[in-house]
Amino acid sequence: MSSETKTRSLLKAISWRIIASIVTTIIAYTFGLPAKAIGLVFFADLIIKFVLYFIHERVWVNYIKFGKTNPNK
Repeated sequence: MSSETKTRSLLKAISWRIIASIVTTIIAYTFGLPAKAIGLVFFADLIIKFVLYFIHERVWVNYIKFGKTNPNK
């Protein structure tokens, strides 16, 4: 059975959150938020969604069998 390490999930979460937080920052800038608000949105988005994504990823990897194949069968 194939699984992912916590380190792999952590690196995936970090890389995705950086990309997604930059997009959120661009959207906030486009809507005309002040620089301080944009910075706060960036860091809040980065931290909160990073934690949620990491937990979500670990649940899917370890507990949800849907769509997995077992190459040993």
